[in-house]
Amino acid sequence: MQLSKGDTAPAFALPDENGKTVSSESLRGTTHFLYFYPKDDTPGCTTEACQLNDNLTQFRSLGIPVIGVSQDDATSHQAFQKKYGLQFSLLTDADHRIHEAYGAWGERPGRGVGVIRSSFLIGPDGRVRNAWYAVKPDGHALEVLQALAA
Repeated sequence: MQLSKGDTAPAFALPDENGKTVSSESLRGTTHFLYFYPKDDTPGCTTEACQLNDNLTQFRSLGIPVIGVSQDDATSHQAFQKKYGLQFSLLTDADHRIHEAYGAWGERPGRGVGVIRSSFLIGPDGRVRNAWYAVKPDGHALEVLQALAA
């Protein structure tokens, strides 16, 4: 099931790279950008994360936190952040339950079941403002910023 504009975003509470819980409840009242990616320090995931990081000043100037979600553990997230200087939170969804709730887990044509690279702009009311599925990592950060400007 895919989410669409206006849908209530599924609730979540997941640990970040330091073991601190980040939840949809703690983000209520702020617009935030939540993105699901397959694996730390792989080519596509690195491209996407680095481009988001390169544009982080623009996201922050709009008051929008960027939050990545994968199945990787805190140790992997910390190494990924350190290697590339990533300045935003990476959450662990080890059992991919939250991936599934957001429609970011399922059958991928020619690749079997797994993470469907997806991202969501969630409004302060907890509703989906934009949903992107089968995201192409290169250029996605700018695509999101363009949607915010529209």
